[in-house]
Amino acid sequence: MTELGQGRQAHGCWSAGGHTGADGTVTTARRERATEASERHPKKRDGVLRKGPAVKYAGMEGQRTDYTVDAMCMVLAVSERGYRAWRQGGTPNRTRLTDAQMLTWIRAIHEELKGAYGSPRMVRELRRRGIPASKERVERLMREHGLRARHKRRYKTTTDSKHHLPVAPNWVDRNVTPSVPNQSWTSDITYLWTDEGWLYLAIVLDLFNREVGGWSLQPRRTADIVTDALACFRRKPAGGRIHHSDRGSQYASQPFPHTLREYGMICAMSRKGNCWNTAPTESWCTRFKNERVHGLRDATRAAMTAASFEYSEVFYNRTRRHSTLGYRSPMQFLDEWRLAQHEKNLVAGNPPDGRRKTEGSSQQLKSSLFSEST
Repeated sequence: MTELGQGRQAHGCWSAGGHTGADGTVTTARRERATEASERHPKKRDGVLRKGPAVKYAGMEGQRTDYTVDAMCMVLAVSERGYRAWRQGGTPNRTRLTDAQMLTWIRAIHEELKGAYGSPRMVRELRRRGIPASKERVERLMREHGLRARHKRRYKTTTDSKHHLPVAPNWVDRNVTPSVPNQSWTSDITYLWTDEGWLYLAIVLDLFNREVGGWSLQPRRTADIVTDALACFRRKPAGGRIHHSDRGSQYASQPFPHTLREYGMICAMSRKGNCWNTAPTESWCTRFKNERVHGLRDATRAAMTAASFEYSEVFYNRTRRHSTLGYRSPMQFLDEWRLAQHEKNLVAGNPPDGRRKTEGSSQQLKSSLFSEST
């Protein structure tokens, strides 16, 4: 909000006075001072300043980390009381937002997440932000105002399985929901177009929480791309872990199985025409293209690399709600699992570091007895 920066400069010239109306707008005294400031800064007449209070409040909500509430209220000519009442649903005693207020929130989230969410995820995102919302109401508002998630495109197979390289058996056998993290990984490759030419993206997912743990983006689709994605995995490979993929030549060629053997990992591959075990990675590639690639134009490979990093590391892992995970993000799902395991260990008397509590308890008992005797 460029107006806020200008408003901060003028904020020191304004005195605290005037009264607020029931609808949250500023009455005569403060409105006159805001008008004088607007005349000194003609740009303030444009943009959000010409909108109604609900739109101004929504704009303030997105700038709370950068500006104080009183400064924003002064610049936008609204009252703090009206803004705080709006955050609660319109009035201090009101719990339901009007359609205009709800639509303002939906539009803001839709723009923030670049059209990634349809109505089911939008409902949960609104509730996470403390806004009461029903599925039917959100569906209606999004439908009436043409707000929808980005459309899916027809899937195109790019796997090169017509080769005579050795393939591994399918050890996963449709078990794509392991009970602990870092047990089963799955990988896939997709292609991305830029004005500078094609790029190929290889990703590695942890099937436990669908987290993108490693990825590699290169201009050539060789065996190096899958080994690099595995090497970049934030959870270092360990013996006995399963790595599952399709029968593409990049995974079946000698460098990749050799890398897995060095890590002590087990190689698994789906048979031709069986997409059950690679469905999570194929689904991820489809989401990424729908939400960040299709309909946009990346002029350079560097821009595509930045978009890939932002989606996988920032948005998908930490923010995007996954239906398989109960509409939690991968990191939230993992954090909740770790917390549950920690509490379970405490109940069982086994600290997370593996040490027994008996030693610590005896020391505490000795300290307690010593303090009582003295």
